[in-house]
Amino acid sequence: MPEGPELHLASLFVNKMCDGVVFSGPVTKSEVSKSPDVAFTCESYRITAASRGKEVKLTLAPMKSDDDGKRRSKDGQADQPMDIVFRFGMSGYFRFTPEGEVPKHAHLRFYTQEKPRRVLSFVDTRRFGSWQPNGTWQPDRGPCIMFEYKSFRENVLSNLSDRAFDRPICEVLLNQKYFNGIGNYLRAEILYRLNIPPFVCARDALEGLELDDGFENWEPLKKEITNTKTPGKAKKKGIKQETGDLLRLCHTVPLEVVSLGGKGYDPEKADYSAFKAWLQCYYVDGMKSIRDHNGRTMWFKGDLGPMAPKELKSPKAKKRAKKDDDHDYTDKKKVAKTETESTGKKRAVKKEIPKKEITTHPKEATSKRGKATKAQEATLQTETRSSARTKKTSSTSEPAAGRGRRNGRGTRKNSK
Repeated sequence: MPEGPELHLASLFVNKMCDGVVFSGPVTKSEVSKSPDVAFTCESYRITAASRGKEVKLTLAPMKSDDDGKRRSKDGQADQPMDIVFRFGMSGYFRFTPEGEVPKHAHLRFYTQEKPRRVLSFVDTRRFGSWQPNGTWQPDRGPCIMFEYKSFRENVLSNLSDRAFDRPICEVLLNQKYFNGIGNYLRAEILYRLNIPPFVCARDALEGLELDDGFENWEPLKKEITNTKTPGKAKKKGIKQETGDLLRLCHTVPLEVVSLGGKGYDPEKADYSAFKAWLQCYYVDGMKSIRDHNGRTMWFKGDLGPMAPKELKSPKAKKRAKKDDDHDYTDKKKVAKTETESTGKKRAVKKEIPKKEITTHPKEATSKRGKATKAQEATLQTETRSSARTKKTSSTSEPAAGRGRRNGRGTRKNSK
């Protein structure tokens, strides 16, 4: 995600590429973008850029006419400058290309007057970025950490009673009301350099810093990473750290990135090698990561601090657990396992389950019970029929015997 240094590099890129270039015609927006239309069209205008924290402002300035040195307004033509304030979201940046090579996700385009035309494009693949025509710097954002250092420092230290500073320092560093320009990789690098646990109370980490530190130039601090002085409040709260001035590093560390250049700018080259070599903590092998209370990944080394989330799950472990939940329907998934272990366990569970249990379902059991009942009924019917036959046979033989006995008596009478 672009942070303060990247947005400042973006403004430098625009100023460099657009220096002496005349733009013309309307500003066009892509059909899929939900940001507002830019109602600006002019036969000739210039573009300049400035940055403040996590915002970039483009100024479109109509050029004066050559005949009398005055701006002449024509039908639908702008005669006053327009400021457009950009916020880059997750993936925004600027490109300057020939008209036939405009990037796929170019959502706002400014065309040059020359032939063949070139295009300055605001590119945003994920479309979380935005722009505001006739915009101003957002009032709820604090002073810029890089270029308004004194105001930034005063804004933080004079508001430590704010409830925002009750939260862990790693989360407060992302609060743009006080740390305008700090993002995920910057907070990791700053806290790592000062050996401050990410989940200590922000107020405890900042109390004891002086309002005016007499700091004027950031360059001497490029190699001054740590300082053995620890504020008294931090000692009382048990913050294990070899700490320098946290606010000063919020100013100097971003400027180190600006001095590198090349993290996305020039975007034509997109050479990240110098930036990767500069990183000491963020996505570096041997470091740990955990999700903070807002779900953002925090990279760190050492202790977490007393305000760490209760469920200590790293992003990767959480992802694996989710995968297991989706595919393992047994009751043995209480503890998160690695992908290999969970896969092996699933296979073992399948082997342990008898085939009869797997194939037995309620409907089949009912049908089997039904068949058994029918068989019993058939047996009873057969027994009933056989008993009936037996009774019938006995009743038939019984009268015959009686007749024989009677006949015997009669014979004996006759013989007498």
